[in-house]
Amino acid sequence: MKNKKTFIILSLSLLILSSCSIQINVNTKFNSDSKKNEFKVLIENKKETTHLGWWIYGEGHHVFKDELTLEEWRIEFVNEQIEEINKLYLDVCEMEYFPMECKMIGHFRKDIVNNYKTLVVKEFEILYVQGCDE
Repeated sequence: MKNKKTFIILSLSLLILSSCSIQINVNTKFNSDSKKNEFKVLIENKKETTHLGWWIYGEGHHVFKDELTLEEWRIEFVNEQIEEINKLYLDVCEMEYFPMECKMIGHFRKDIVNNYKTLVVKEFEILYVQGCDE
């Protein structure tokens, strides 16, 4: 019963948001490893914004810490191959978890069910690497 109520509330919310210029994506899939369904509601605002802060990579995860708000977001690079991005980070920083000051340009995608925000990066510029004089 709870799932049906949640679904109705989410459906009504999606109808309201669909009248705006925000893209909404609902994903459901069955995860055979954990034997449970995964339900995602992604809201994507396609308006590009620019952010200054620190790109941090470690253990296969990329995050960005915003300089103004100190919020941390997952980051996804849409125009780059993930292997190349991982190699670039490690070539520049020479180790994981070393903050790299960057300017990131992109838009946000919010997973409202799992409550996390992703900065979808269209382009970026490396500004400074902590501990380097270059």
